[in-house]
Amino acid sequence: MIYPDLEKIQIECAKKVVLKDNFKKLELIGGIDLTFENIRETPTKAWACLVVIELKTLKPVYYKVVEGFVDFPYIPTFLAFREMPVMLELYKQAEIKADVYFIDGQGVAHPRGCGIASHFGIETGEPTVGVAKSRLIGYAQEPDWKRGSYSYMKYRGKIVGAVVRTKDNAEPIYVSAGNNISLNTAINLVLKTSIYRIPEPTRLAHNYLQRVRKKI
Repeated sequence: MIYPDLEKIQIECAKKVVLKDNFKKLELIGGIDLTFENIRETPTKAWACLVVIELKTLKPVYYKVVEGFVDFPYIPTFLAFREMPVMLELYKQAEIKADVYFIDGQGVAHPRGCGIASHFGIETGEPTVGVAKSRLIGYAQEPDWKRGSYSYMKYRGKIVGAVVRTKDNAEPIYVSAGNNISLNTAINLVLKTSIYRIPEPTRLAHNYLQRVRKKI
């Protein structure tokens, strides 16, 4: 199914993306993740979590969860239209803002150059990084199995992201710049904040949401 109006929004979004470092400091890194009451239903209740960690220590300094409803179905490559409203409400309510935000999803590694990390970055003006567990587009060589290894991901002849090994002998993750950050800085930040396969900001946000779901 084709959604020309939504595609147009993404194409216009991609034109606004800035792929160079545009931040004053790098001290606090935020991670945003979502979970749903029933991922197969629309509409459904959803919870978004922000965890902010200190880059120097990798320790969390702030948590925030908001509850909302999503009424847009899950459609591949249109994730932002499903998850962004709750994410933006979370950002609006957060008492502490991060210097860079990791988003569980794609940045410019997207068919129209504007995945959810880029879309969030354009909407908020914040530096953002797409940190995904699977590849959406492009091709890349498999990086070495040692932590810190990575290879650039290309799509239509352009570098759009990187396949990054964040832990020895673990499956890689897929990193792409979202907005107001360069790819190399994004890769370095992901590696600096990774103890396990998933970087601490988004890993902790995911884990916190699992506890929220259990309580509910």
